[in-house]
Amino acid sequence: MQVIEGSITAPKGFMAAGVCGEIKKKGKKDVAIIYSQEKCVAAGVFTTNVVRAACVDISKAHLADGVAQAIVANSGNANACTGEQGEKDTIAMATLTAELLGIKPQDVVVASTGVIGVNMPMDKVEAGIKEAVANLSVDGADCAAEAIMTTDTEPKQIAVEVEIQGKPVRIGAIAKGSGMIHPNMATMLAFITTDVNISNKCLEKLLKESVDVSYNMISVDRDTSTNDMAIVLANGLAGNELIDDDNSHEYQVLKEAFVFVNTYLAKLIARDGEGATRLIEVRIKNADDYNTARVMARSIVSSNLTKAAVFGEDANWGRILAAAGYSGALFDPNKVDVYLGTVKMAANGVGLDFDEEQAQEALKQETVLITVDLKAGSYEAIAWGCDLSYDYVRINASYRT
Repeated sequence: MQVIEGSITAPKGFMAAGVCGEIKKKGKKDVAIIYSQEKCVAAGVFTTNVVRAACVDISKAHLADGVAQAIVANSGNANACTGEQGEKDTIAMATLTAELLGIKPQDVVVASTGVIGVNMPMDKVEAGIKEAVANLSVDGADCAAEAIMTTDTEPKQIAVEVEIQGKPVRIGAIAKGSGMIHPNMATMLAFITTDVNISNKCLEKLLKESVDVSYNMISVDRDTSTNDMAIVLANGLAGNELIDDDNSHEYQVLKEAFVFVNTYLAKLIARDGEGATRLIEVRIKNADDYNTARVMARSIVSSNLTKAAVFGEDANWGRILAAAGYSGALFDPNKVDVYLGTVKMAANGVGLDFDEEQAQEALKQETVLITVDLKAGSYEAIAWGCDLSYDYVRINASYRT
């Protein structure tokens, strides 16, 4: 596998665009379209929040047949909690996009992100869609990545190439996310394109497996959005024989690439958390089972006290162990070792006389590594988050203004 230039238009047959519809401030891109010249096998995973935007339910319905050909997305307005009008506006976005592209409305996935509870300015949205379709290009990935941003400080995108059956297969992706990040799929918006030839059954499994160890293992603020989704389109233009066996070598090669792509973007989202100054990586080692490791890692990385301690460069390891204890995972606290970077803070649940300067140095790193060794088995899990700074409150205290 090699990382290559580009993102969603790196795979064969894909074009994209991102334009200024003025849903957000003037001059900010806020309408994006991703389009495949051929119909795609498609799959998606969506937020588990009971309060869902219309685009979540409608896109889920459009993907019920496992086929899609385009994604239309806007930022600046979530179109959530907008009732019947919100549903009509989502359908109108799909219908207009389909008409302009010459495809079926059911083959269009719709995504929105932004302020909740405000009706869509459909005149601006529709004008943006028309302009985006007119500007579709293989060079449009950067603009599309920018157009789905809200409080993100930078676009998030990547592309990789692997060899399957002697054929080069490409995977490209863009994502957005900075606040309202707490996973239970998806955590944000992620759009993945690939030219691999794969069955819908395998693609769905591939997406779910890679999401579970990437986007579902990050947290910024314990808030799960109303609009979260991750969508994958596979148009088969790479020319490989159909991948229809999830035990095959080809599937495993593809899975490794998907995990790499989605983990890369997940870490960018965590590091770009609103007001963040550092990435936090929590590793749980030697757990009894994977679920114990997973639940505990997510609990620690979501702990506001732990996050604040990282921001303040305070080696307060007790907060780490406390977050493990309330995670719901069963373990013996009298066996647990805690590390900050390479500095051992506690052994068998009891604090050690550690070097404060070394610990503080570990907290100054771009990525702050926290390791918890349960000494109970052989399973492990990794979660990512960010520190909690004063700027998080400043940004979210005035989000609508």
